Amino acid sequence: MTSPQWPTWLPLRKDLQTLTPYGAPQVRSIAQLNTNENPYPPSQALVDAIAERASEVAKNLNRYPDREAINLRELLAQFINQREATNLTADNVWAANGSNEVIQSLFLAFGGRTALGFVPSYSMHPIIAQSTSTEWVQADRENDFTIDVSKACKQIRSTKPAMVFVTTPNNPTGTCIPIADIKAIADAAKEIGALLIVDEAYAEFSDETSAATLINEHPHIVVVRTMSKAFAFAGARVGYLLANSVIVDAMKIVRLPYHLSAMTQAIAIVALDHRAELLHSVDELISSRKRVAQELVQMGLTVMPSSANFLLFAVESPTKVWQSLLDQGVLIRDVGLSGYLRVTIGNEAENLEFLSALKKTLGGQA
Repeated sequence: MTSPQWPTWLPLRKDLQTLTPYGAPQVRSIAQLNTNENPYPPSQALVDAIAERASEVAKNLNRYPDREAINLRELLAQFINQREATNLTADNVWAANGSNEVIQSLFLAFGGRTALGFVPSYSMHPIIAQSTSTEWVQADRENDFTIDVSKACKQIRSTKPAMVFVTTPNNPTGTCIPIADIKAIADAAKEIGALLIVDEAYAEFSDETSAATLINEHPHIVVVRTMSKAFAFAGARVGYLLANSVIVDAMKIVRLPYHLSAMTQAIAIVALDHRAELLHSVDELISSRKRVAQELVQMGLTVMPSSANFLLFAVESPTKVWQSLLDQGVLIRDVGLSGYLRVTIGNEAENLEFLSALKKTLGGQA
């Protein structure tokens, strides 16, 4: 999408006039594998449970929701404690409309100085920085998309940002950062009085220890999570952060009044009550990720190691390959990374459609 031509009478901020709205293409396709969604819809039992709870909540929609979302935050803390052996409470959790609102709120509260992130990574980080008038400092990853910790720490100390962003597993590459490296980066951030924001949107697909285990020792660490991916709850828009209670209190300063609807809170609680069922799909997607990666390698393609629910792979002429796949009904993502495309792991039928279409495309190029 090209930059829009805004009319002269519109007093849009100058620093926003060249931006375009974020978003992946939404076009009809047989296999929609471009937005890292979980392909498995809720079971009928879960649909019924959500409908029943929604019906109860609807009786009181004339009233504002629980502004503090206490029940939801308690359940989120319990969920993390069970998975990571942490001892977090509701005071360490803040929930919002997707992890993007969480990130935006962090910028609103702490973006007075610069923010630093390691690219390529989640493209919304610099976009939100610009929209909140925060200077964004770009630090480059290595050629294999890893982070050189020594270089990273030096740049943090020299730049002195208010926030340091690390995404692991990283989007769009799928690569993961070891917890020991997170500790080292956290130490560097602490030296210059910065928060370390660890974006763990895909953490459930990874074997790496969560940075949530470091919060007690490092109160300047903030972990950002979402229910969109592993919980297959993208349509509900529920994200949350894990942090020291003082940081959670700061979030309340910049939040909008009653920002999380009663309906959203209610159905998220139902999902957490059914988390064993929902998270079962994570194991299936990890197995599928391994199978698809093997197939891509057998085609002679280079595939980045992934700890997420997607794969980044190298091809010649990515734009042509992307269009050829779309012409065959398969929609994947051109992430703007030279020489690469990204595919979300779908259900078995979608994965087969993708692999078949890619084989035809590559065969046609030979």
